[in-house]
Amino acid sequence: MAPKTKTEEKATLPKGYRAAGAAAGLKASGKPDMAMLFSDTPAVVAGCFTTNQVQAATVRLDRERVEKYGIAHGVVVNSGQANACTGARGLRDAKAMAAEMAGHLGVAPETVLVASTGRIGVPLRMDLVVPGIETLAGALSPDGGEDFAQGILTTDTRPKRFTAVFRAGGKTCRLTGIAKGAGMIQPCMGTMLAFLATDAAVTGQRVLRAALLDAVADSFNRVSVDGDRSTNDTVLLFANGAAGGAPISPRHPDWPAFAGALREVTLQLARAMARDGEGASKMVTVRVTGARSTADADAAARAVANSLLVKTSWVGTFPNWGRVMDALGYSPARVREDKVDIFYDRVQAVRGGIAVPVAPGKLEKILGGREFTLECRLNLGKGEAVIYTCDCTEEYVVINKD
Repeated sequence: MAPKTKTEEKATLPKGYRAAGAAAGLKASGKPDMAMLFSDTPAVVAGCFTTNQVQAATVRLDRERVEKYGIAHGVVVNSGQANACTGARGLRDAKAMAAEMAGHLGVAPETVLVASTGRIGVPLRMDLVVPGIETLAGALSPDGGEDFAQGILTTDTRPKRFTAVFRAGGKTCRLTGIAKGAGMIQPCMGTMLAFLATDAAVTGQRVLRAALLDAVADSFNRVSVDGDRSTNDTVLLFANGAAGGAPISPRHPDWPAFAGALREVTLQLARAMARDGEGASKMVTVRVTGARSTADADAAARAVANSLLVKTSWVGTFPNWGRVMDALGYSPARVREDKVDIFYDRVQAVRGGIAVPVAPGKLEKILGGREFTLECRLNLGKGEAVIYTCDCTEEYVVINKD
């Protein structure tokens, strides 16, 4: 079992990394819209990308480079324009971004990765991106993590960043995760980007990718804001070994500490995305237990979490559990109405598919909070699943109407 990991809500970069953020003019608001993360020495890199069949140029480029080379110096990111559905030009622009960063920092272009987020179908403003990259390269700093976090945001209302400290290879190491995501989120690896960096030494890409996939399965793949899967979802994990410890692998006694830190940071980032869903007023943890299988539990949880009828009832703090029953029933999961129990923060509202008397106002008070858990017990087996989601307010429509 992995040691309990404590995280801080800040972007304290591990040793050997520098970062920066800048406003290049891609956003009409003038807010930061570009960011850069750089490792002074080549880092082992692993990635996880969208499974949408329509994929941004940056996703296609990164996937190829991560699989072919397995090492990278860093990534340059722009927000405001997704560089998706932009054809051959989009791929040329993505490669040009990488080459521009590489040229300023004296590294090989293939060791630079690229990420974009924003409106689909709009070509990149390279006349703004190129000078933006020059500015970023000149501003790189070991203290630049917070600026990086600001530079990747789109409709997010706040930055999402967490840092964990752990021991590995006889040294104190850090793992920092910085992400963006508020809408078009139902990753299955919305628009979500996440960049993770550690100064621990890992024996190779294969084990690093396995650790990343395990962490993503229980974090980013457990989030749904609106049920939409983006063209740009990208998660990158860098390990440069700058802490100086001996390389670790799954057989090393310190591996659980590293894996635990990775899982905790990704989970915190995932929950932060659900909490900051576009227009959201509350975060909800939907937990399904007692399903016939894990797949059934996942299907049932997603049906509830993505139901507009359920999500809008949360806005009104109305415990309309009938909508929850409806969503469970139309999900692909095996459900028997007379066996379903429903709880709001451990207060039972339904037993065997029938209402349970609850003190007046008790459920409404729970739903009126900023966070609560909705548990659905199917009582048909041992399958369990959890989805982190949010309500759907009128503000979500305002944000996405154009």
